[in-house]
Amino acid sequence: MSSSRKYEIVTYGCQMNVHDSERLSGLMESAGYERAENGETADVVVFNTCAVRENADNRLYGNLGHLASVKAQRPGMQIAVGGCLAQKDRGEVVRRAPYVDVVFGTHNLAALPVLLERARVQQEAQVEIAEALEAFPSTLPTRRESAYAAWVSVSVGCNNKCTFCIVPSLRGTERDRRPGEILAEVEALVAEGVVEITLLGQNVNSYGAEFGDREAFSKLLRACGQIEGLERVRFTSPHPRDFTDDVIAAMAETPNVMPSLHMPLQSGSDSVLRAMRRSYRQERYLGIIERVRKAIPHAAITTDIIIGFPGETEADFEQTLHVVRESRFASAFTFQYSKRPGTPAAEMDGQVPKQVVQERYERLVAVQEEISWAENRKLVGTEVELLVAEGEGRKDGATHRMSGRARDNRLVHFAVGDAATGEADDAQRPRPGDLVTARITYAAPHHLVADGENGGSAVRTLRRLRSGDAWEARNAAKDTKPVVSLGMPAVGVPAPLPAAPVCG
Repeated sequence: MSSSRKYEIVTYGCQMNVHDSERLSGLMESAGYERAENGETADVVVFNTCAVRENADNRLYGNLGHLASVKAQRPGMQIAVGGCLAQKDRGEVVRRAPYVDVVFGTHNLAALPVLLERARVQQEAQVEIAEALEAFPSTLPTRRESAYAAWVSVSVGCNNKCTFCIVPSLRGTERDRRPGEILAEVEALVAEGVVEITLLGQNVNSYGAEFGDREAFSKLLRACGQIEGLERVRFTSPHPRDFTDDVIAAMAETPNVMPSLHMPLQSGSDSVLRAMRRSYRQERYLGIIERVRKAIPHAAITTDIIIGFPGETEADFEQTLHVVRESRFASAFTFQYSKRPGTPAAEMDGQVPKQVVQERYERLVAVQEEISWAENRKLVGTEVELLVAEGEGRKDGATHRMSGRARDNRLVHFAVGDAATGEADDAQRPRPGDLVTARITYAAPHHLVADGENGGSAVRTLRRLRSGDAWEARNAAKDTKPVVSLGMPAVGVPAPLPAAPVCG
């Protein structure tokens, strides 16, 4: 294969898919492909799909339709479709889009380069869907995007049977990695300059079930606290059923485990939770929130909520609003229920009319926006530690600010130089991967701002870390082919919150 063949990967869905896309990038580059630059037409386009929500189908087939004419004008161009939707639909993808060259599933990521070559030689579509995990994805090469932050998978699959979720049937039952293997990966990442890791699983705090240790996850958090140079540890997503007090204690007592928690609620109504087959009730959920706040008073708690689940009444919805008001979430990912073929909920009676779902959704968003803004306003005047990020603020160029994440994961835009010109001494300008402190001067519902006095810098202290050095070195060498690290999975900049429910 010519080294000039370029690839592009388009990712839909949750963090697990983001992590898988990093592995797919590593596989492609190990096979001799080069990543297409922004705006460059790729020779191979790979869609890593999601099956959680209906619009994922629409987006995929819409984009495939757009590429049909592009491919017709580019001999040799290939299109591959993988991920959860491919695992679910299998041959349906090729039926609806016969110009697709490769369809592969969630269990056989490693097959992609071989399937592409086979499709090229045989001049026909290759559909290969494994029914079970062939090898733990940590054995695959990975192209890590970030110099300072990485995902680390602790498990794959899920043992829950939520009636709205198709993920367990597509990802399989839970498979846990051994603690030593996880910690070795974290240590290797830190040696490369990573200072923040996010432990990732479909139900991260049921980790250890496969080898019979109910406290395995809290032990893992504490072990991460012993790794020198690891500044921040996060995890997502836990399930309230498995969230135990030993995890709360580990969070409170391990300095580098951050005071942030993403705890999916889904509904505040006991009857709806029962219909969802969620094995907790409102009282248990609020009890967890209370114990977390007692142990970690400044923790920022976020959540997922589904509105309009079949059978949801106005009284049920009011119970969800009650939990939202009691929990004082920093933010919430709110979803209108989407009927997914293959799930028990899709066949349930009492499907809620669209206009009712929309009205409830808007009311919930308004309540949560008010809470988010009020909680953020409490931080005005306080000093926060920020891990400087790359590409978080869309207006940073115009405002001459940079952006970072506070320890509680709130997004903060902060001034780094003259407010009018953005000019700053290079020695005082932080880099992505560095740590700064700044005082909050303004709050909005979804972000905070730290501006300096008299239009100057807001940076009060600056710690220049090895992760900043690593970012600087990578940025200077961005025109060279990225290094692919075999056997060490580590996805790039983790999304601060899930783009879709991981599971939980």
